[in-house]
Amino acid sequence: MQAIVVKELSKSYGSKLALDKVSFDVEKGAFFGCFGPNGAGKSTLLRILTGQVQPSAGEAKVLGLDCATQGLEIKRRVGIVPEVESPPSYLTAWEFLYFTCKVRKVDDLERRIDRWLDFFDLQEAKGTLCRDLSKGMRQKIMLASAFIHEPELLFLDEAFINLDPIYQKKLRDYLLDLRSQGRTIFLCSHILEIAQRLCQEVVVLDKGRVVARESMADLNHRGESLEQLFLRLVGGQDA
Repeated sequence: MQAIVVKELSKSYGSKLALDKVSFDVEKGAFFGCFGPNGAGKSTLLRILTGQVQPSAGEAKVLGLDCATQGLEIKRRVGIVPEVESPPSYLTAWEFLYFTCKVRKVDDLERRIDRWLDFFDLQEAKGTLCRDLSKGMRQKIMLASAFIHEPELLFLDEAFINLDPIYQKKLRDYLLDLRSQGRTIFLCSHILEIAQRLCQEVVVLDKGRVVARESMADLNHRGESLEQLFLRLVGGQDA
């Protein structure tokens, strides 16, 4: 069963073509990676898949829902971590997670909030305004808000950014546990070493186009790392 289907998807911003006839699909329960250099179209793709931006042509479906017309329902059913950590500056860490739970209409709010404050060691900062938190703490809050309602599908854009090695490992272990449970995860990241440990399948974008679709099993069989694939395709150098 397919969790994500993208067919001939294009997006233009004026004369700039951000996505050019992109096609791929993601099976339910897969840990899928999307990689490319800056400006390749990854963030535009994520915004379309999460119903934030309308495509110029083609179609995309998430959990069987049309991204162009059912964006609100998609947002209800997925968890999203954007590229830039952006919890509301005027709310405390606890208030933001409480607000997220109310919007998500989940039960047992305080238990859920405490679980994620404990997971990211944020109990002492729960009364601090988000604008006064460090970048790493704000990233943890954004991750907690994406996980707190236990969605069936996660969209993670640079999820590991601003996290120290301890929390990178903790997050990686949690995501591997979700993968073992059959959750679907769509990851964009420039940290290829971590991505290689997590992803089962990958797609590489360059200048708005798909330049590769690979399984990690095939890469491993060839003895090629994700970094080598990336550099060979878009880095202007041999692996």
